[in-house]
Amino acid sequence: MTDSNQPPTISKQQIDAVIALYSKGQYKEAIDQIKALNETYPNVPFLFNLIGACYKSLGQIEGSAKMFQTAVNIKPDYAEAHKNLGIVLKDLGRLDESVESLKRALAIDSNYVDAHYNLANIFKENGQYDDAIKSYENAIAINPSFADAHNNLGNLFKDLGETDKAIKSYSKAIEISPQFAHAHNNLGTALVDHERFDDAVKSYKKAIDINPQFAEAHNNLGNVFKELRQLNDAIQQYKIAISLNPNSAEALYNLGSAYKKRDKKEQALLFFEKAWSINSNMNFILGDLLTAKMNFCFWDNYHNLLSELKLKIKDNQKAVNPFNLLGFLDDLHLQMEAAKVFTNYQYPERYDLPLNSPYIKHPKIRIGYFSADFHNHATMHLMAELFELHDKSSFELIAFSFGPDQNDEWRQRASNSFNQFIDVRLKSDIEITLLARDMEIDIAIDLKGYTRDCRPNIFAQNCAPIQVSYLGYPGTSSADYIHYLIADHTLIPKNKQQYYSEKIVYMPNSYQVNVSDRNISKNSLSRNELGLPKTGFVFCCFNNNYKITISTFSGWMRILKAVKGSVLCLFENNSMSAKNLKKEALKHGINDDRLIFAAQMPVEEHLNRIKLADLFLDTLPYNAHTTSSDSLRMNVPVLTCIGQSFASRVAASIVNAVNLPELITHSQEEYESLAIELATNPDKLKAIKEKLASNLATAPLYDTKLFAKNIESAYTQMYERHHQGLEPDHIYVE
Repeated sequence: MTDSNQPPTISKQQIDAVIALYSKGQYKEAIDQIKALNETYPNVPFLFNLIGACYKSLGQIEGSAKMFQTAVNIKPDYAEAHKNLGIVLKDLGRLDESVESLKRALAIDSNYVDAHYNLANIFKENGQYDDAIKSYENAIAINPSFADAHNNLGNLFKDLGETDKAIKSYSKAIEISPQFAHAHNNLGTALVDHERFDDAVKSYKKAIDINPQFAEAHNNLGNVFKELRQLNDAIQQYKIAISLNPNSAEALYNLGSAYKKRDKKEQALLFFEKAWSINSNMNFILGDLLTAKMNFCFWDNYHNLLSELKLKIKDNQKAVNPFNLLGFLDDLHLQMEAAKVFTNYQYPERYDLPLNSPYIKHPKIRIGYFSADFHNHATMHLMAELFELHDKSSFELIAFSFGPDQNDEWRQRASNSFNQFIDVRLKSDIEITLLARDMEIDIAIDLKGYTRDCRPNIFAQNCAPIQVSYLGYPGTSSADYIHYLIADHTLIPKNKQQYYSEKIVYMPNSYQVNVSDRNISKNSLSRNELGLPKTGFVFCCFNNNYKITISTFSGWMRILKAVKGSVLCLFENNSMSAKNLKKEALKHGINDDRLIFAAQMPVEEHLNRIKLADLFLDTLPYNAHTTSSDSLRMNVPVLTCIGQSFASRVAASIVNAVNLPELITHSQEEYESLAIELATNPDKLKAIKEKLASNLATAPLYDTKLFAKNIESAYTQMYERHHQGLEPDHIYVE
């Protein structure tokens, strides 16, 4: 006889029916069926657990949490419902409650693999890394074939910088599940960290073979190709990634970066803008976008973007490559902070290699110069003679060249100057570091800093016991592994040392070395050949267009307006910048034919061309560097406005080194006033030119022998301090 008070029992057939609907993805139908069953069977925990799963699949997370909570209220020892509740509480951001639910599931069933796994994921998200590792390992101990757990443990190890352990975990996941595309992709990223680029390529290609639609793997493969300087292949992979995921800001940004490396600035700007429109908070996108716009003198929205950039820097966000920042911000504090964030993220000090063993004192100090610019480049135009004049009886010179072999006269001149000239283009940063260590380089000179084609990781891995920044990058690296920065008293006054992480080497004249005697074309050039008017004052500025700011250009226009019949000759980086600058001139009431654009030409021809100008107008905040010394060499005075930062004080340093401090102004108003005065007072300009011509023969700026002696004194002092067991300190070369 049946007890009429006994609640009815749900049948297996009824349960199977709703499970079937759920399995087919018919979640709404399953919900309706379960609700109908609940009227007859109101306290079945399984039904509430299942309806919770349906709500979760439909994205109704709050409703899902309520159902799972009801299930555990009815059945407190329901481990699966506790686990499911933990998962949705995580989705709701209620992490502490999520952890408690998962722990309850494990209290009921200590071998519940999914609970261990999900608990590990939450610990990882909470930054409880030790607990996360333990939970992943618990899951793996219970189920050694749990590929997802091995993969996620690998992700955690990678985040912690334990790359070897990450590689082991990813490899195990792949061993268990050879078609696990994400594990192959993740293995690739870990291999990249070890600079095992060829192996990384294989991993990414395997991930793509498994899943050709894997946009992230295509993007990552592009990154490796870019690292290997195979830019065509990189661009192809980025394009595939974008075709698969048009809203991938990362792939769009990377494509822009690759085009930038190819010197295709228009394409770079296009893709930076697209990436910015999708994700304006992506690392370093704002700085790259601003720089790309500056290349073309696109100044729309410039001030708003710059204000946003300042806020991001102040908030310690990854906003800008510090080299890019020099072009539009003259603020030592913000430059230092931006460099610190950039360095810590992109090029932190690395400990992949064991610490350097102390070197014995060598009979000759071994100097390693590291650069991509041992060819027809501004660096060689300045340094070629220094390499030749170094005292080979006291110094052994080794060049580490990671730039192109253009097989030009400058490359040949460099290779003939060093005791050893080593082409390391195809070597990884680790390989170069190990080579430098094997050669027991005493002092490593970084001639690139954060400029194009730089390789700071060589220094981040401590390729030499003494590491020095010189010439290429005019600012602080904010890297503790760069011990010295070569400068002078004009560039870095003593009261500004706090804004540089390096100890300062103070050269007695200018920090800038020069070749004493440049090859200058003997071809006679006329104004007409260069499109200059027969008469009228010629101002010039042959700086790259990205150095021209709105305020600088506005000042130039006011100068042109005040000096009737004058023209301004500018270097034409690209036709778009010329077009935009002409438009800006018209806005200031200046006829666009008063802007003359000089095309690229061989450097010996360009030096000859400079002579046709009357006065060089410098840019602020990023001064003329090589261009300043070239102009002075051709007896064209350089008018500059001294700023606060290294890059904004270079021209002043150079002008001081030819004993023409009268060309240094201290405000925009003074700068414009003096430019107008020199242009309208021929006698004053003539007197300055005569003084310049007289000074050139004896000026320390072009006395390469003196500079060689002074910098060798600096190297010797660094070396002696090191071998006395003393920390680096400021060096004053007398």
